[in-house]
Amino acid sequence: MPFQQIVPVSATEEIADGLFVVRFRSERIAQNVQPGQFVNIRVTDGFMPFLRRPFSVSRVEAEHVEIVFNIVGVGTQLLSLLRPGDVLDVVGPLGTPFRYSGDFSTALIVAGGLGAAPFPLLTSWLQREEKQIVSFVGARSAYQLYRMHLKNPHYATDDGTAGMKGTVVELLDRFLKSTQVQKPKIFGCGPTKMLKVLSEYAQKNTIACELSLEGDMACGIGLCQGCPVERVGGSNGKKKYALVCTEGPSFQCQDILLS
Repeated sequence: MPFQQIVPVSATEEIADGLFVVRFRSERIAQNVQPGQFVNIRVTDGFMPFLRRPFSVSRVEAEHVEIVFNIVGVGTQLLSLLRPGDVLDVVGPLGTPFRYSGDFSTALIVAGGLGAAPFPLLTSWLQREEKQIVSFVGARSAYQLYRMHLKNPHYATDDGTAGMKGTVVELLDRFLKSTQVQKPKIFGCGPTKMLKVLSEYAQKNTIACELSLEGDMACGIGLCQGCPVERVGGSNGKKKYALVCTEGPSFQCQDILLS
């Protein structure tokens, strides 16, 4: 069950070029959040920006919760300027978590850009489940790579400035062609085009795959209907669309259609 709280900020840090971490204190959210869930944050008491912003919960440490973001507009610009002692209006935890337990032995974490945000928390829970973990992280360039709190990381950049030159899905494919992996399951998050390619790759190679989607989740609880994703076979009386905020953001790749 989500909570709405006014929470104190404990730290703000720029960890890469334009990539920020904000840490706030909320014992209730920290104790109840699961990997893949998110919080919805009202950035200011004013009218700009008016709507809340969704952020994956990236890490939990004791009663502290961390989110990771880059600056894309007014809301994230304001977040980046927060200092210890400032407060935020936060609702969470929200959404359907990753299915982090089950009949698989090796978790293949595949992150494109800021898609790395939910994976530190997932990594810690997978370790509790005694799963093997290999992480694949892609970005446009080395200075945009997220490099923290992941297990066995491999890197790819579009310009070749770090790791393999190419896409993160190409990096995953190269790894799987050269390494024996026991009972793998892919966990992916990133831009929709990347997730579409990853979904097609997983289904072609018969690998279990779960994707965390992005969406315009203004309310976070299904009221605004602003974050639909098309279901596979959604017609003939069946529900054509799912809502990312309530039925996701984590979906089995074979259940949704990405474009």
